[in-house]
Amino acid sequence: MALFLLRRLTLLAVALSGTSLLVFLLLRLLPGDVAAIIGGVEATPEQLATLRARLGTDRPLPAQYASWAGGVLAGDFGHSMLNGVSVTDELGRKLVVTLPLTLAASVLAVLLAVPLGCYAALRHRSRDGAAVSAVGQLGIAVPSFWLGIMLAALFAVELRLLPAQGFPVDGWAEPAAAARSLILPVATLALAQSAVLLRFVRSATLEVLHADYMRTARAKGRTLASALLRHGLRNAAPPVISVLGVQIASLVVGAVVIEQTFTLPGVGKMLLADVGNRDLVKVQGTVLLLSGFVLVLGAAVDVVHRLVDPRLRAAT
Repeated sequence: MALFLLRRLTLLAVALSGTSLLVFLLLRLLPGDVAAIIGGVEATPEQLATLRARLGTDRPLPAQYASWAGGVLAGDFGHSMLNGVSVTDELGRKLVVTLPLTLAASVLAVLLAVPLGCYAALRHRSRDGAAVSAVGQLGIAVPSFWLGIMLAALFAVELRLLPAQGFPVDGWAEPAAAARSLILPVATLALAQSAVLLRFVRSATLEVLHADYMRTARAKGRTLASALLRHGLRNAAPPVISVLGVQIASLVVGAVVIEQTFTLPGVGKMLLADVGNRDLVKVQGTVLLLSGFVLVLGAAVDVVHRLVDPRLRAAT
């Protein structure tokens, strides 16, 4: 296990390095000039040259990348090209919205999908099991932004129970107001993701229900539900964990849409604005952070696989 962790950490470091280089180079291929955006249409060539020198965009690309990557290793993602604010500080302020949103949605999606998926598998020959599966399929087909709008129309506009959009100016200094503003976005993300996860939980559970060890457990007197809890869920877990890792990673993309829908000042909303403003330093810092999250999540899924499945531990 120790050797596996060392290999996985080495691979993660290489992947992060490659990702940072790829993000840096791809952003430099985008059309436009941030100096022209700052200087405006009336800026003279001399003023533009001065701006490029101040921003560092007149230096060779290897020098720009080395300076930025060195700062990232020290925990400094640089400063915004437009207003000079620290990208690290700005990401910290936005993450206090995006991180609780994605974490709460992930937990709620698991709490919904796992029991409902197991129930749909155990009752797959009955009407209620088929109804749960049908609702899951419907949830996959519904766009998350439409679901968010419908939830806002019902709970915010009609019932007036929750805010339709926005986040408190003081953030989590007002914990009750901050939590209320995230209820509808979290529910929207969780319902959309749980529908996908439910389908895979049901399939994995159906597969283990017909395994030999399940028949042996039933022959020893256990009920089907008891045998599933005791023996089946552990064997059904590896494929579900893989899908769960992908689903949590996709929440980052989903959060961009949901933050726009509910006007939340999170990382996704900031990223869209920075792309439009050609703020390369903030964009590359944000994209690297999100990419790093996905890569770390993939590594964590591999580790959990080996903790859950003894056959993988024996093979490494």
